[in-house]
Amino acid sequence: MVLDPAQPLPASAVVGALPRWKEPWLVGRRLFWLEQRPWEQGRTTLMTQAHGQRRELTSGDWNLRTSLHGFGGAPVAFGRRHAVLVNQTQTGPALWLLNVHDVTPPRQLCQPAVVAMGDGCLHGEDQFWIGIWEQEHQDVLTRVCLRTGTSRPLRAESDFCSTPSLSPDGRHLLWLEWDLPAMPWQRSRLWLAQLDDEGELREPRCLAGDNDATDSVFQPQWLPDGGVIMASDRSGYWNLQHLAPDHLNSPRPAWRNLLPMAADFGLPQWVAGMSTTAVWEKGLVAAYCRHGCWRLGQLQWSSGSTPHWHGLKLPFTEISSLRADGQRAVALAAAPDQPSGLLEVDLTSGHWWHTPTGVNPMGTTPISPPEAFWFPGHGGRRTHGWLYRRVASAGLPPLLVRCHGGPTAMARPCFNLETQFWISRGWAVLDVNYGGSSGFGRAYRQRLDGAWGVVDVEDCTAGAGALVAAGWVDPKRVAISGSSAGGFTALACLSSSNLFRVGSCCYGVTDLAALTQDTHRFESGYLERLVGPWPAAAQRYRDRSPLHRVRHGQGPVVLFQGLKDQVVLPEQTERMAAALRQRGVTVETHRYPEEGHGFRDRGVQQEVLLRTEAFFQKHLQEP
Repeated sequence: MVLDPAQPLPASAVVGALPRWKEPWLVGRRLFWLEQRPWEQGRTTLMTQAHGQRRELTSGDWNLRTSLHGFGGAPVAFGRRHAVLVNQTQTGPALWLLNVHDVTPPRQLCQPAVVAMGDGCLHGEDQFWIGIWEQEHQDVLTRVCLRTGTSRPLRAESDFCSTPSLSPDGRHLLWLEWDLPAMPWQRSRLWLAQLDDEGELREPRCLAGDNDATDSVFQPQWLPDGGVIMASDRSGYWNLQHLAPDHLNSPRPAWRNLLPMAADFGLPQWVAGMSTTAVWEKGLVAAYCRHGCWRLGQLQWSSGSTPHWHGLKLPFTEISSLRADGQRAVALAAAPDQPSGLLEVDLTSGHWWHTPTGVNPMGTTPISPPEAFWFPGHGGRRTHGWLYRRVASAGLPPLLVRCHGGPTAMARPCFNLETQFWISRGWAVLDVNYGGSSGFGRAYRQRLDGAWGVVDVEDCTAGAGALVAAGWVDPKRVAISGSSAGGFTALACLSSSNLFRVGSCCYGVTDLAALTQDTHRFESGYLERLVGPWPAAAQRYRDRSPLHRVRHGQGPVVLFQGLKDQVVLPEQTERMAAALRQRGVTVETHRYPEEGHGFRDRGVQQEVLLRTEAFFQKHLQEP
């Protein structure tokens, strides 16, 4: 599609126009990745590429995704010869076995199960798969024989477990565990056990994050010499920690911080399969985040020596799903002016190439890059946002403030067609990394402890106010939007400040007390940290809920809700709409019967964007 640079970007070119690539893997010379297709109702399929030829391996009705912990991730595990796939069917998930060399059709290992499953790894000889089966009230570390398809539980001691990793000799297993009410980025533990000839765990022991610790452990993995690498935020940032092989059996393992930096080599584990570090022949290749930007580098060291860090000069500000094999690395990467795509790096020469998910539909249309925007937020603390604007535009532009979800997540400074959709219509956009966001260290994340509905609201309001005070935006045309936890913040901003004239909310949290009873297991203790103990702090839950803060005269709101949402139930949106109408606030509600928490279908995505734009135009005062 060739677009006219003088015209606003159409929604059809912005939303659902490109696939979403996920979780790339290297197996020898062959590259694999997952492709989620909005034009097929969000179906996810496995792709491969070798010798420049691209091929789909799971066409038709295949849908490779998991529902682990409500948000999924890691539906594929690769070994040297095989891959195990989680195919989501109408009757539940099932495991299938794929030969990665001759890519013959996959063979079913087991019948669809009633549990969620995924986040697995394969034994070095591809004898069995070890992964997570999520039961109704507990995760179970489970082994499945690749020859017979029979399954056997290995361990079920904590509420949650994740990230199993087999040693190079196949005789030891690492994995993470955590218990409610903690989230994995608040407190988690690293476990080690021997794996006997029958595939049973022997002598499990905690290597890091014992019951008295408050640190978070991320992505444990093995080194070729039998040592262990992980990221821990004990220093205040998720820094890389190393445990030498001769310390594995020590009663007090001596972890070494390889590279003390005010930067994060980990991130909140919302989905399974996250990877920011990979082992290659000469050391590690690692992605790190500093001040909201992701970068890539190499780390080499030997016993007792000072680690040598070499940053790679790449134009990308977003890097995720990092893997390596031999002398090559692959990741997903995006830049402010380049869509997300597959980044391949020759780790010996430093040469790299980037394959975007598709042709940039903007063509020669100017792209507005992100500007780091710091301002005094809650309590006067320095707070961050990404500002997009056209400096040369005539008059003061309207402003859209966007609240990211999570709330433990972050706004990212990478190419986003939806952002450019608003810019092409003359808007300025501010993506706020309010207190509680990731990518700025543990202390920044902990600003939101006990203060959700206060710090985030004041930060978003202060960011918009700073732009108004600077004379950069029109104070009469300020809008706010958010989804899920970001929808909670957007609705709370509308009820607490006249600065915001109109708002948009997708599947937003509106009643905190109801959320304690109705949300899924993974987040069932999240509010203990974000708000306070329940029911002791019941009044605080009520006072901060947008449902109970609606006031006459606040800005109009448009609400969007998927009726299959199991994270934020549709009743939250229905009750919010009723409360708004009762107070005389203009509200529109749009419901989507086949959508859940996060809209997958391209038609729905486009409709939400167009209805939001039309609603804003209708209710904002023109200059």
